[in-house]
Amino acid sequence: MENWIQAYDPLGSILLSALVAGIPLYILFFMLAVKRMAGHKAAFAATLAAVLLAIVAWGMPTGLAVNATLYGAAFGIFPIVWIVITAIWIYNMTVESGEFEIIKSSLASITDDRRLQAILVAFAFGSFIEGTAGFGTPVAITAAMLVGLGFNPLYAAGICLIANTAPVAFGAIGIPIVVAANVTGLDMMKISQICGRQLPFLSLIVPLWLAVTMSGFKRAMEVLPAIIVAGVLFAGTQFVFSNFHGPYLPDIMSAIVTILGLGGFLKVWKPKNVWHFPDEAPSCGGPVKCGYSGGQVIRAWTPYIILAVMVLLWGLADVKKFLDGIVAIKISWPALHNVVMKTAPIVAKDTPYGAVYTLNLLSAAGTAILFSGLLSILVIPNYGFGKAINCFGRTVYQLRFPILTIAMILGLAYIMNFSGMSSTLGLAFTATGSLFPFFAPILGWLGVFLTGSDTSSNALFGALQKTTAQQIGVDPALCVAANSSGGVTGKMISPQSISVATAASNMVGHEGDIFRFTLGHSIAMVLVVSVITMLQAYVFTWMLP
Repeated sequence: MENWIQAYDPLGSILLSALVAGIPLYILFFMLAVKRMAGHKAAFAATLAAVLLAIVAWGMPTGLAVNATLYGAAFGIFPIVWIVITAIWIYNMTVESGEFEIIKSSLASITDDRRLQAILVAFAFGSFIEGTAGFGTPVAITAAMLVGLGFNPLYAAGICLIANTAPVAFGAIGIPIVVAANVTGLDMMKISQICGRQLPFLSLIVPLWLAVTMSGFKRAMEVLPAIIVAGVLFAGTQFVFSNFHGPYLPDIMSAIVTILGLGGFLKVWKPKNVWHFPDEAPSCGGPVKCGYSGGQVIRAWTPYIILAVMVLLWGLADVKKFLDGIVAIKISWPALHNVVMKTAPIVAKDTPYGAVYTLNLLSAAGTAILFSGLLSILVIPNYGFGKAINCFGRTVYQLRFPILTIAMILGLAYIMNFSGMSSTLGLAFTATGSLFPFFAPILGWLGVFLTGSDTSSNALFGALQKTTAQQIGVDPALCVAANSSGGVTGKMISPQSISVATAASNMVGHEGDIFRFTLGHSIAMVLVVSVITMLQAYVFTWMLP
């Protein structure tokens, strides 16, 4: 098939081209934030607009445009939807079997306070799952857990999305940083160190941010000692591991240190007032006693312990390699692989855009979660494989709309990438000159909004960040790291993440409400990272390695 070369300025003005390239995003923003439409309807409208623009304005052949969208949708189904289905399936089994009641009771005996439960589950446990699996898994698991604990579903979804920021750059055993280093040719350790000198500032304030979002500033101050313990333990561990070990373990170690440290602290310190949501029945006061034996508590937590161990194992390079050796089907996507050509200034010389679809059936994170569920059946009392299979079928049906949404959102991301529209948006940012370090994190934020993934955002804009930084005389590793650090703040408004959260919290159709809930937080956080990056570029240059 004849090659098609991307055009980045089809309208003769990069600013005008960028404004037009943003139309699918404006549609998405408008339908989610203003009209509060269901995610799959908003995703369909935005994806359709992107395909039409790619054909009409960017001159992409129709067959190629449709094909690129289908390729993205396939990536949405596997591996991303596969993670969501298996994660919610394990949660549903623990609920159906009654085991989740024991989990609730055991957490409540540590603390019955919703603010502290959010920090323990959404922030700390979520970081462990982010570090081991990434790609939507932590939100799927923690949002379902918080709903099970009795959280208001909107807050369960929103809080988990806000909490899933600080760990994202080091998610899935450091994959975003590894990809950033690969696409730019920069030293991976240096990128890890710079992210580790930006994100701990965010990690320090996220527990406070969660408590204030839930209960207001005054009530958040009631749990300030616990907030400080969680923030300092997490940020400190994240700094140490990212700077002295590399990008692979910051999330996992930060999570373990925070869970153990905060759990221990809450044994000796309790807030004077236990806080619940206004629409909940008031707490009777006093510490909640766990009504189950130690053995029952361990048994109830076993599915999640197995899940954590399996996902950790699956994240190891040797295990991945072994599993891929058994079965990993790589498909060069027909009539798309190497047909589209990237060109200057995005790349130094014309480069074919690869489109290889990997069906790594065994090494996918979703398969690790599936095996965790199968092993869990052996420890869940009075629950056999028959019930588990029925539960799996019900879970797939429960998630039918999120599956559609995720597939279409990935289709939207891929058509914008393959047509060159994403690069058009990126090039518009590079016109900011010496102010670029301020906009570098915003570019990463936009990339994660578009793709739902910090890894994908780094792959999309990493080379652009490096080139622009070199042109303005700033350390290129700073701007590449800022792409990742800024990107984490876009995760909470990414339609892909929101559709995972709605699926986990039984709020399908309310994607617009969750988008509105998280939008302000997302913008505020990316501006924090922008200010840090600008200061590191020109004022506190000693902060860079």
